[in-house]
Amino acid sequence: MNNDSASGEVEEMRSEYDLASMKGAVRGKYAGRTFTNLVVIHPELVEAFPDSDAVNAALRAVLEVSRTIRQPKKRNSKSAVRSR
Repeated sequence: MNNDSASGEVEEMRSEYDLASMKGAVRGKYAGRTFTNLVVIHPELVEAFPDSDAVNAALRAVLEVSRTIRQPKKRNSKSAVRSR
C-alpha cells in the first residue's frame, strides 16, 4: 500500500505482476553469484600485499594470533589503590 500524502490517494499493490511486461525484469538474476566487499589499501601496502590472496593470508594470520593471545585480566581499581 502506497500512501501519497500530497494527493490524499491510497494506491493498492497488485497481488501479482506480469514480469514479461517489465523491462529488465529477470527472475533469479543474482542467483548463484558471490559478492565481494572491496577494500582500498594504501599504495605503500600494495608491494607487500599485491593481490587478494596475500591480503586474506595476512588477515587470517592476524586473526589466529589474536585468538591465541590472552588478554590480561583487568585489575580491580579498588585493589590497585590498596596495594599502593
